[in-house]
Amino acid sequence: MIHYFQETTMAYRETEKMRQRKAEARKNIIECTWQCVEEGGFRSARITRIAGLAGVATGTIYRHFESREDLFAEIFRLATQREVDKVKEALSIKGTATERLENSLRKFAERALKGSIKAWALIAEPVDPKVEQERLIYRKAYASLMEQAIQDGISEGCIPEQNARLSSTCLVGAISESLVGPLSPAQTASLPTTHTDQKELIDSIINFCMRGLTGTRS
Repeated sequence: MIHYFQETTMAYRETEKMRQRKAEARKNIIECTWQCVEEGGFRSARITRIAGLAGVATGTIYRHFESREDLFAEIFRLATQREVDKVKEALSIKGTATERLENSLRKFAERALKGSIKAWALIAEPVDPKVEQERLIYRKAYASLMEQAIQDGISEGCIPEQNARLSSTCLVGAISESLVGPLSPAQTASLPTTHTDQKELIDSIINFCMRGLTGTRS
């Protein structure tokens, strides 16, 4: 009599505890990477340094992220979403559309000057194509929020009739580009350090933006 034995294998099942440990390890890597970016931009976020801060081997990082570019893209998404949320919050105050837009521009500039290295990394630092793609996505997100506010202003009568989408893109470009010089690590001397200097810079940016948007500025 011949007996046939069917070989069976038990499928690997990831336990909840293991999933939690992996999630915690990934979060730790992200936090350590962001620490590097806050201290010196993406250029200072070397994998060996991140691994050292996270207390893991460099190979562990690549088990969570396929490449350095993927890690940086994830960092950029998380960090920029926080900034987009702040702009949305600034646009939600009570007041006219122009008041809400001015508040959002002011908060954007104040946060950028307060965290200049972080802001430079998010706004203008040369980055890999995958991260640059994320930058374009979030510039559109900023513009989309402002476009709605401009449309509100047109309906209210406090903003003249115009192409709201194009105007919102111009606003995002104007405030971003106007901050590139002051934020640039190559021009640290141009970064305003006193409250008065910062207010003067921000007021100048806002006056330019709002004058272009409304045609007037009181």
